[in-house]
This record gives sequence, C-alpha cells and structure tokens, in this order.
Amino acid sequence: MARVFVYGTLKKGQPNYKHMINTAKGLAKFQGRGHTVEKYPLVIAGKYNIPYMLNIPGTGHHIAGEIYSVDEQMLQFLDEFEGCPDMYQRTLMRIQVVEWEGKGGVGEARAGADGVLECFVYSTATYPPEWVGLPYYDSYDSSGKHGLTYVLRESR
Repeated sequence: MARVFVYGTLKKGQPNYKHMINTAKGLAKFQGRGHTVEKYPLVIAGKYNIPYMLNIPGTGHHIAGEIYSVDEQMLQFLDEFEGCPDMYQRTLMRIQVVEWEGKGGVGEARAGADGVLECFVYSTATYPPEWVGLPYYDSYDSSGKHGLTYVLRESR
C-alpha cells in the first residue's frame, strides 16, 4: 500500500471522487486530512478549469487535501488518470497530518512525533509559464468562490 495526498477533484464531494471509491479501479482507503509542509502554488487553469499544484516549493500556500492509502492497482489507475508523467508527475512530498481516521492510531500512522507523513502527490513541473501568474489557492473546491467550473472528462 502507498500513501497518496489528493488536493483537487479526487477529494470527497468533488467531481472525480467517484474514482476513489470504485473498487474496480483498485482500493483507496481514506486515512485523514492534512496539508503540504512546504508552500506550493495551487492554480485553476486551462479551458477545463483543472486544479494544478505547480511544483515550485516555497511559493504559494500550504495546500489542504486528503490522505489515502491505495493499493498498486489504484496507484496505476491514478498515474493514468493524472496523465503521469506528462501532465502531472507523482512525487513524494511531506504532508502535515491535521486529522487522522486511519487504523492503528495517530502514533502508528505518522512518520514522526511531528505528525508529518511522506505521501505521493500529483503536482506538475510541465506547465505554461503564464500559470505562475494565476491566483493561488490553499484549498480546492470545484464549486468555490472562484467561479471556475470544472469540466468533467466525459463533457469535454
């Protein structure tokens, strides 16, 4: 099992969460909520209003999201779904646990006493330079105040 941190359309209540609970694609078990230890720019970009975490550590905000434990089948599905490695790249990032529901208790689940875990995150280093000038968010909601409605793949 691998840990994956999701911050966009794969979170609970978001348009692509259905994939996280589709066991035909593999297993994904919700473990808790957290945020990136480092700051990153989270932008909503492109004609489909897709959330992207730009891989520019130290710029932007601590990004909020959800932590999942996934099996190899789900990890492979997520790689394909996220267009890895072309659109997004899957990298290990340090995530500060804010709330934990995972089995085994908080102590067992966390990497250290500081409550920081290493999780795979889909961020991108392959983006148009003008995206750096877009507004940065600390959290993503497809129906947020930004007014940028996400376009589902089946509607593109």
